[in-house]
Amino acid sequence: MTELSPRSLNRFSPTVIALVAANLFPLYGVLALGWEVFPIMLLFWMENLIIGGFNALKMLSAAPQDRMKWLGKLFLVPFFSFHYGCFTLVHGVFVFGLFGGAFRQGAPFPGWSGLARQIGELHLGYAVLALVASHAFAFGYTYLWRGEYRTASLKELMQAPYGRVAVLHLTLLGGGILVNAMHSPTAGLILLVALKIFFDVRSHEKERRRVRPQARPGRFNLSPVESTFPPRSSVP
Repeated sequence: MTELSPRSLNRFSPTVIALVAANLFPLYGVLALGWEVFPIMLLFWMENLIIGGFNALKMLSAAPQDRMKWLGKLFLVPFFSFHYGCFTLVHGVFVFGLFGGAFRQGAPFPGWSGLARQIGELHLGYAVLALVASHAFAFGYTYLWRGEYRTASLKELMQAPYGRVAVLHLTLLGGGILVNAMHSPTAGLILLVALKIFFDVRSHEKERRRVRPQARPGRFNLSPVESTFPPRSSVP
């Protein structure tokens, strides 16, 4: 019987399953609700807000036993929130301008009430909740329960969302413009969602390899609960 490596098992980890499941909602929107490019791109952009919110929580809960890091958090968490917020705002301007028609209509960027109205009109509510649930599960299971918060670096956490968002959404913006020019064919929209899932899983695996050491072949990393009980020694 072929033994599965830790890396191959990581592809089917609970967090990856939750991530893929949440990203299936856009497929339902395309096939059942007739979504075109704008609802999909708006949903993907709103995920940036979710990622930023949970990243700020990661920074706040990183290494709570280190008193010096709490001094750094007083500056870094507000700075990240402001800087990432500006970064996301610029991205949102392009989403609303290129795909929502704001550039043609000369409409301003919508506030929170306008965004809530868009979510209701485009039937994005359940899809947004699924993304929130997916990232909340990853935060609770991987970051807190698996103990990554104990040794998390504030510097690395502050930089983490930018690489993922920049690479993924530059690709999606280019793909969205192409699909929009082709008048939103269903096959193109499905390919766009599949591309998003691929990048999400790849980014998740890359982050897991960065924050924790690789397990030895044939062995599994123990959870904090399991690691409190030492293994029984073998009887000669």
